[in-house]
Amino acid sequence: MNTSRVLHVLVTFCLAVALTACAPTRTQKSLGERVDDTIVLGKVKAALVREPDTKALQINVEVFRGIVQLNGFVVSKVEQARAAAVARGVEGVEKVHNNLVIDKQRDTLGSEIDDTAITAKVKAALSESSETSAMRIHVQTANKAVLLGGFANSRAEKDAAARVARSVNGVRSVLNEIDVK
Repeated sequence: MNTSRVLHVLVTFCLAVALTACAPTRTQKSLGERVDDTIVLGKVKAALVREPDTKALQINVEVFRGIVQLNGFVVSKVEQARAAAVARGVEGVEKVHNNLVIDKQRDTLGSEIDDTAITAKVKAALSESSETSAMRIHVQTANKAVLLGGFANSRAEKDAAARVARSVNGVRSVLNEIDVK
């Protein structure tokens, strides 16, 4: 076999390996999908900021392959519905999972401090757990109720995240709105 033929085979093999490594799987996005989701994420957040009936800073937005997940606590059904409608109106959004929870109770400074501490403890516990990927799980707390959002690779990971959150001292309840990829 001549040198140019060997080089051609080697280059072809390397390209095939590289392209296979970049191919999406059920739980992993391709580079193009990551870029698309990042653009959709930015558009949804910008649309929520422009919408006077939503408090965009209290709404966490996650995107996986065009599926938008809204997580957080809002004060009314109107805000909950309006946020979902705004997200649905954004180009590139395939589906919206509205996980916004209505919480009409006014937080005191003390309860906000407690909620912030609980959120930090839950995030730390998730990062220490070998069963969960804390980077993909969003945690928010209101009145000691923990809301879990984001995307997990499996049902086992979703269930483990809820179990870990429930084990944290001070957590009153856990609402597990994590979607399985």
